[in-house]
Amino acid sequence: MASKPDPVYQIFSFRDSKTSPDPIFDLPDQCLAPTPAAIVIDNGSFQTRAGWASAAAQPDSPRLLFKSVAARSRGAARSETQIGNDIPNLEPLRWLLKSQFDRNVVVNFEIQELMFDYVFTHLGLGSEGSVAHPIVLTEAPCNPLHCRQMMSELLFECYHVPYVSYGVDSLYSFYNNNTQRSLQPPHTGIILSSGYHCSHILPVIDGRFDAVNSKRVNVAGSQAASYLQRLLQLKYPGHLAAITLSRVEELLHEHSYTAVDYHEELEKWRSPEFYEREVHRMQLPFSGKVPGGCVSAEERQERRAQQLRRLQEINARRREEKLLQDQERLDRLLAVQELLEDGLLDHFHKRLVELNMDSAEELQSYINKLQLAVEQGRQKLLHSDGAEGKIEVSELEQPMDDGDAVALIDSDFPDDTLPEKPANVVQPVFNMAEYHQLFVGTERLRCPEIMFQPSPTGEDQMGLMETLQYVLARYTPEQQEALVSNVFLTGGNMQYPGMKERVERELLAMRPFQSHFKVTMASRPALDAWYGARDWAMQHPPSEGEGGAAAEGWISRQEYEEKGGEYLSEHCASNVFVPMKITKPVPARPTEPSATTLTSTGASAAVTTVTSALSPSCSTVAANVTLVTS
Repeated sequence: MASKPDPVYQIFSFRDSKTSPDPIFDLPDQCLAPTPAAIVIDNGSFQTRAGWASAAAQPDSPRLLFKSVAARSRGAARSETQIGNDIPNLEPLRWLLKSQFDRNVVVNFEIQELMFDYVFTHLGLGSEGSVAHPIVLTEAPCNPLHCRQMMSELLFECYHVPYVSYGVDSLYSFYNNNTQRSLQPPHTGIILSSGYHCSHILPVIDGRFDAVNSKRVNVAGSQAASYLQRLLQLKYPGHLAAITLSRVEELLHEHSYTAVDYHEELEKWRSPEFYEREVHRMQLPFSGKVPGGCVSAEERQERRAQQLRRLQEINARRREEKLLQDQERLDRLLAVQELLEDGLLDHFHKRLVELNMDSAEELQSYINKLQLAVEQGRQKLLHSDGAEGKIEVSELEQPMDDGDAVALIDSDFPDDTLPEKPANVVQPVFNMAEYHQLFVGTERLRCPEIMFQPSPTGEDQMGLMETLQYVLARYTPEQQEALVSNVFLTGGNMQYPGMKERVERELLAMRPFQSHFKVTMASRPALDAWYGARDWAMQHPPSEGEGGAAAEGWISRQEYEEKGGEYLSEHCASNVFVPMKITKPVPARPTEPSATTLTSTGASAAVTTVTSALSPSCSTVAANVTLVTS
């Protein structure tokens, strides 16, 4: 009968990769002539990517990729701030880390300025206070006007950039992949984007972003990482400190997957054979030396000698301290006795009262006792120095189970007082390596599942596909058919294996019978936003037209000064610009004494007569005055 083969265990080790500081690159000559090349910055909440929008720039990828965090202790100078890859290991400095983001919106512009300094310095721009290159920057969908205003103010006023263009990262990725697939513009589709802090449903109609019907879901990579960390720390309370956020993110990125059918996949994990085959055993670092293991006689003797030496040193130190105290007290008492010998009786009796003594005889008795104690202490110190070696040897020659030496023996290495077991009895062996293993089983699929079912994390909101169904219901059936014919998945949190198949299954369940749809995954979900922004900048270079207006999608410094920092020049991958409308109240004019006799009709007619006499440039203000008066 053939023996059953042993199951093959999958044991993985944490890489605990540490970043190395980014070099300071030289500024390529191709990025200066004939015109300054644009700098493309994908300002992500998890990772920042920056590089040149130039076909001649090498390599053909972002020059800088670093985490969007800065570490600076309280009160430290700006020069002491560590940014991105300058921090080799995030965990010791986790409590110092700061980000410019609140979810996916930039709110801390002091940290954002440090990020820009880091990017411009490492790209080779050494000019102080001025960056003579156009900037292409990504922003959040439906970015608040105040945040864009602060960003424009930072770029134009602090760095004096000539042009700025804002776009949405997932829209850049959408148009980049559509170009690769040779789809003719204008493009229509719906984007499912998931990053580090939140996910978005972004419909695109005829090449323009439909911001009114877009939705955000506050579940993404950071929530999945926190959920996985809580699950593992509850499962392994003995390894709380070892289950760090960096290791959890590594587990999430490299060992997790999305189940096509979640409940069916959980049923598979009930099988012991399936569990042994699919569970990932993550090996934590550990020390191979086991406390209380087998120790040789020589090691015991050496440890015993070290303990005796430590005790002798402690005793000698205590004797010296006691001798010094006794000597100081003896000197004080002798000084009091000299007062009596000198005939200073008043001072003598006063000092006796301070010492709580009644007579000179009591003082002499204390002096005799202290002199004896000081002499004995000196003799002990002299004898202990000469007899130290003898005592140590005599103590070591005693048997290990002597009662006098039991207290000195390390409790981790007890005496061999137990009777030896027969040789044929199998001794249980403690496997230290297995104790330091994390068995990651159903956690591999439970954490990515929160994108579709956020309730296990405590989030009271719809999942990604339920939100998609809600967005599609706001369109006509013809528009729905056009949107689902190009469902596009992008973002770093969409890279789980099985994500595309899961979205297709959910769409099949929600769409009408025999309807058609197509789901496409970005070729590089985490980097396509930067590549799309770079391609857009190369195809649409900034150029000023009449009146100082820049090309479509670009904001010049003159436009910034005229239209304000919240102004946005729209293009195919940008947000929709909704200008802020602030109604300014018209100041009330002082009432003339003669006007009190006019009727309301006469006053309205008078204002209308004044309006007709105004110049054409003031017609709008006059019309407002007419409306307010009437």
